[in-house]
Amino acid sequence: MPVDLTLARTAAIAGAGCAAGCINAIVGSGTLISFPTLVAVGFDKIPANIANTIGLTPGSASAAAAQRRELTGQSRRVRRLVPFSIAGAALGASLVLVLSPKVFQRVVPFLVLIGVALVAVQPKLQARLRARRGTRTSTDPGEERHGIGLRAAVFATGVYGGYFGAGQGVILMGVLGSMIDDALP
Repeated sequence: MPVDLTLARTAAIAGAGCAAGCINAIVGSGTLISFPTLVAVGFDKIPANIANTIGLTPGSASAAAAQRRELTGQSRRVRRLVPFSIAGAALGASLVLVLSPKVFQRVVPFLVLIGVALVAVQPKLQARLRARRGTRTSTDPGEERHGIGLRAAVFATGVYGGYFGAGQGVILMGVLGSMIDDALP
């Protein structure tokens, strides 16, 4: 069913999109603003999820490009992990399309709550990871101690992000921070 995009609804969507983009560029989890806004103005959850993901992708790519200096020396690691993330995202996106919309509607409220919880605990998680990093020595980015486990975790994070992206960046940073013996940006 088409959504009646009044001026107020359009302004709400534009405002939520701008806020979500800014939040994503700084800390991530902007989806926790933009997705509920799309649903609140009348979009069904699956089209709202798809539109939200497509809408926020350019901002995420821009933020990654802006932070490329922080990734200096990480190209080998990125090349090894990106295919697992992409494969996971493709599976997650496929699940949105092939599973019943009822599954998505039942799962999304829990995923939003998980995303909110992750945002709430992110500062404590980062502090713990920084403290833990202080007791470890750095390794060659290509020689991960957790090889297959790290790749599986990145793949699983990609599945989550492809299915519903709220908090995916927080999850990924937690995975990378806990499994990589190196200082992350």
